[in-house]
Amino acid sequence: MSAVLNPPQREAIRYLDGPLLVLAGAGSGKTRVITQKIAYLIQECGFSPSNIAAITFTNKAAKEMQERVAQLLDGKPDGLTISTFHSLGMRILREEAKVLGYKPRFSIFDSNDCFAILSDLSGSADKATIRRLQTLISNWKNGLIQPDAALANAESEIEKLAAQAYASYAATLKAYQAVDFDDLIVLPVLLFDSYPEVLDKWQNRLRYLLVDEYQDTNACQYRLLKQIAGPRAAFTAVGDDDQAIYGWRGADIENLRGLPRDYPNLKLIKLEQNYRSTVRILKAANAVISHNEKLFDKKLWSDLGHGEAISVTVCRDSEKEAEHVAMKLQAHRFEHRGKFSDYAILYRGNFQARIIEQHLRDQRVPYLLSGGQSFFDKAEIKDITAYLRLLANNDDDPAFIRAVTTPKRGVGSSTLEALGTYAGERHISLFAAAFEEGFARRVQARQLGPLVDFCEFINRIEYRAQREPAGTVMNDLLGAIGYEAWLMSEEERKVAMTRWESVQELVSWLARRGEEDNKNLIELTQMIALINMLEKREDADAPDAVQLSTLHASKGLEFKHVFLIGVEEGVLPHRESLDPVKLEEERRLMYVGITRAQRSLHVTYAERRKQGRDFFPCEPSRFIAEMGEDLRFSGGKVDAPPDKATGAARLAAMRAMLAGKAG
Repeated sequence: MSAVLNPPQREAIRYLDGPLLVLAGAGSGKTRVITQKIAYLIQECGFSPSNIAAITFTNKAAKEMQERVAQLLDGKPDGLTISTFHSLGMRILREEAKVLGYKPRFSIFDSNDCFAILSDLSGSADKATIRRLQTLISNWKNGLIQPDAALANAESEIEKLAAQAYASYAATLKAYQAVDFDDLIVLPVLLFDSYPEVLDKWQNRLRYLLVDEYQDTNACQYRLLKQIAGPRAAFTAVGDDDQAIYGWRGADIENLRGLPRDYPNLKLIKLEQNYRSTVRILKAANAVISHNEKLFDKKLWSDLGHGEAISVTVCRDSEKEAEHVAMKLQAHRFEHRGKFSDYAILYRGNFQARIIEQHLRDQRVPYLLSGGQSFFDKAEIKDITAYLRLLANNDDDPAFIRAVTTPKRGVGSSTLEALGTYAGERHISLFAAAFEEGFARRVQARQLGPLVDFCEFINRIEYRAQREPAGTVMNDLLGAIGYEAWLMSEEERKVAMTRWESVQELVSWLARRGEEDNKNLIELTQMIALINMLEKREDADAPDAVQLSTLHASKGLEFKHVFLIGVEEGVLPHRESLDPVKLEEERRLMYVGITRAQRSLHVTYAERRKQGRDFFPCEPSRFIAEMGEDLRFSGGKVDAPPDKATGAARLAAMRAMLAGKAG
């Protein structure tokens, strides 16, 4: 990017006369505007760093902002908040926990912990049903819909089941002194609604807000922002209505539409100069997105030159498509003397990755799969690390609950609820509460026995873990809890064996590291926590490999050369997203895919795809016809030499076909 700010960027940085919306097109330097504005507020306007909060959606984006601000200000200033929405929510809750009846060291349950609670409450063992309940409850929370309202408005049987479980689920979490991911936003909103003096404190603390990716906010996040901004309304919101692609998880583009209504004196500044892509790529992106109804009119432009023609390749089937992409990528890389990491292969759904992976492996092309499951995220590894976390920190309540119930050892949900209630009243951990006389008087001896036995077992293992080799202690721990036998009883034999192999891999790794680094099991546990928390590094240490990613996961990234595959009706746009509102989001997804490319863009689609044993015909996506006429076609039934006339003829035929379908 040019070292000099362009006029709209400069205006956005210096504007302080009221609320500001920066409409930032793809690749237009929005992160630069946010970080430079933070520096401007501190250096030129006399703001204390502790009075500024920059809020974004991912840890990666927050980390990048922190690094850029540190460069601008020679180190990150004390007290400056640069965090995700959920990190800010957690900070508010930790500080105000007692007001809401929580202890400051409340636990944050992950999706698996919450899944187990809902499974118990609903009495269902069907995983798909429980996941649906989780989604419904999450959507209600993010829409600020309370359990009674959810029940009153429930229409289908699954909605009624979810609404009935919702109230009990919230009560169970509270009894465990735990919150889920959604609560990190919902509870601060409810707190601020109920306690004006607490809201006043936070409004005076965070006096200027900068919000990144504003189009991705949901109703609850928007409410939180409005609460903290208060009547002062000192904020800069940065967003792009053309990149709103997360409607399926509660993001509401209406929040962009609502800003001018809620803040009549809102200033709008557009960033339309793109510093990423060539003219041809931007022309195609602008052409596609022009078919959507516009909230705000804008057109990206670039001075990076005309660039390579966009290629559209028609392949016989998905097998040939994968083969073509692998070979073309290799040839293109050789011709341009590039690195593998210059390339990305993007697709609508994860199901498209498998066949591409197979062909890349055949061609010995190294690749990284975005969103692949981490070793430490596997259920069996989380089961065992729950024991290790509890050994290292007896106050880790989620670890306590996972360990005491996996494998089951006679400690039921009613015992745990009683323990959670008692621990909440006493503001102590579940582990500590199990040993107290006051708790013993609340439950029957048959409930207390297995619980105390478990806690004493943990104490014995903890004593050994500080003194004996890690491998020895791990093997004894697994033998004592009977984990292998439990796996065999819970899963099909093949699945159980695979999961047990993962556990053995963990034990071997711990034993080896313990010997090499002269560390005991407690010290190694802290190392696991650090490894698990470190996000995949995207810097110079990253391997030279092609990036495979869904379009949703690619947002915010850029690559010199992009292959956009499976661009067919029913895939992109998705067959379940053909109503007008969802179709607009699918078109924005195509726009995001196009604008990831810096220098070249290669679009492919198949004439037929295999489902089961049979092939089914495919039609090119309507979005290809919408990209304009400056496309180079090749492949297909008539593999004529690609030229502009052929491209225009194909586009005309494609448009006629789509018009016929619409009619």
